[in-house]
Amino acid sequence: MQQYCNTLTSYKRFITREVRIGNLIIGGGRSVKIQTMTTTDTMDTDKTVDQVIKCIEAGAELVRITAPSKKESDNLANIKLALKAKGYDTPIVADIHFTPNAAEIAATIVEKVRVNPGNYVDKKKFEQIEYTDAEYLEEIERIRERFTPLVLICKEHGTAMRIGTNHGSLSDRIMSRYGDTANGMVESAMEFLRIARTLDYHQIVLSMKSSNPQVMVHAYRLLIQQMQNEFGESYPLHLGVTEAGDGEDGRIKSAIGIGTLLEDGIGDTIRVSLTEDPELEIPVCRDIVKRYNGRENDIHSNIPPIENLTYNPFEYKKRATHAVANIGGGQVPVVVADMSHLLDLNPASLNAIGYQYNEATDKWNIADAAADYVFLGNNTLDFEIPGTLKGVLHYEKWKALGDDHKYAPIFDTTIFLSATSKSKTLNFVSLDAYSTNTNISDEQLLQIAKDTTVVFCISSTLLNAMQAVRRMFVRFNELQITNPVVLVTDSKVVTTDEHLIHFATETGALFLDGMGDGICLGIDAALYPTLSKDFGQVSGRNYVQNNSIEQFLNATAFGILQATRTRISKTEYISCPSCGRTLFELQETTAKIRKVTNHLKGLKIAIMGCIVNGPGEMADADFGYVGSGVGKITLYKGKEVMKRNIDSQVAVDELIQLLKDNNAWVDPQ
Repeated sequence: MQQYCNTLTSYKRFITREVRIGNLIIGGGRSVKIQTMTTTDTMDTDKTVDQVIKCIEAGAELVRITAPSKKESDNLANIKLALKAKGYDTPIVADIHFTPNAAEIAATIVEKVRVNPGNYVDKKKFEQIEYTDAEYLEEIERIRERFTPLVLICKEHGTAMRIGTNHGSLSDRIMSRYGDTANGMVESAMEFLRIARTLDYHQIVLSMKSSNPQVMVHAYRLLIQQMQNEFGESYPLHLGVTEAGDGEDGRIKSAIGIGTLLEDGIGDTIRVSLTEDPELEIPVCRDIVKRYNGRENDIHSNIPPIENLTYNPFEYKKRATHAVANIGGGQVPVVVADMSHLLDLNPASLNAIGYQYNEATDKWNIADAAADYVFLGNNTLDFEIPGTLKGVLHYEKWKALGDDHKYAPIFDTTIFLSATSKSKTLNFVSLDAYSTNTNISDEQLLQIAKDTTVVFCISSTLLNAMQAVRRMFVRFNELQITNPVVLVTDSKVVTTDEHLIHFATETGALFLDGMGDGICLGIDAALYPTLSKDFGQVSGRNYVQNNSIEQFLNATAFGILQATRTRISKTEYISCPSCGRTLFELQETTAKIRKVTNHLKGLKIAIMGCIVNGPGEMADADFGYVGSGVGKITLYKGKEVMKRNIDSQVAVDELIQLLKDNNAWVDPQ
């Protein structure tokens, strides 16, 4: 199977064509550039200029401004002049949907235009139309006629272009031929790219955005493969997870999608699309990008090359495993909480991982996001624990206690091979993938795997840890080892954002490829005394209570499983970032909806500022709340309009009623 990057066993940038955007050059192996998008009304020149400057000073290297009609495109000239007068020459990108005339005006003013092939010429009415091959070709010719003038204007003025496909706005024509798929996203962009190439225009960047990181990652990989097959080269790629949301969820989801690709050297520019002020996106982008500073020089020859890829990187299929207790097989991934650093554990200690003890009733209340196992090291629990939880002890401690009901042992590979006492039901075996301290043969691996009670706990101390663990999964496949695997990841960074990004990238990348039957996150114990007083805060709000590292790690583990769609434990919000098209106060409304619905486990609610991507992205949502006019909201169930043009003052209450009418509501406890 053809690869989509240079190598799967180390970090190496994937080299794309160079594209000039004003005074900026992207692609060609240059550093990954950071961008964001304004949220102001483009017709308000002063506010837009002020926000652009705020974004630039925060570190944005490109800034995008919406231009939904000709009047906004015309006003880009005033914005550019004002920025220049203040001494700013950062490239500006005009964001265009539906209106080719606006794009043609913008292309004469700004350094780059972004067009969406799903709605630049085609329309989306959610109609299923059968096209003959001849009719399909006629539609392609219609696109050529309408798109060519923009290409020629860009070519004349030296303007760059982003062909930006959105999963939620694929046209009815593409949907009819390819369905709601990553392949459809790729073909949507390729149609426009082929036209540009026939006109000898190459100042093009492409993007494949989706609110689902799994779809997004597959689409980028397929796009690279398609460009290489057709052209023998690739154009620069702008990475982003659209409608990622806010707070910790938005950061986790963005890091999984963007980080998975950056780990393989893919990507030339990035944007983290948060439902927050645009300048708050920039620090998250910087934290993501800085992970790769100097990474390319860290080549580990002890990670063997992959001769034959044993899984399909272009579609999701969970690795086949046999079940050991509640791990593996067809079961959702388990969460293992690390509490080995704590002393004097009591029932209240388990609050942080989803278990609350009621002394009066002598009963446990178990949260939806409650850990399945707790790693204790050499500590023990001198109280009864609920049957849904089990402790994990170092082998010698477990052997001394002899309690196979309350605890399971964890071994390293050498000790397991020589151990005389093992659990009859569940044995964890830790493995440091390809580190200099690990030297295990295939014969030894097979000997361990022969024990059907073994669950491997795989981590790596290498800098390229994700690649090392991924290579170990390939090795397991080659050896036909079907034991379940818990992904173990430790973090040595400091801030909450950095931890979220590190955990989400290194584990999320593997879950997206169907690897992993469990997750265990930890923070280097040496860092505990140095953690900042605002640890556990994201965007000024508390992600965890009382700076609880254990609660943070547990919530993050469940957040990663939620974002990779491998275990749903809470409400998911598909929430777009604010922009100049937004028809209501998006951040305030998102917070309000989250407050009244976040107890609805497994429900997906889309909160969209306007119709550009709204109904389309909601193909993946159960219910939708979409701006349809100033102060007006339209409510959806799936793709179907349920209530149209409701006053925004009562729209949240109407959403709750819609949930009740469709048996999707339960009262909060």
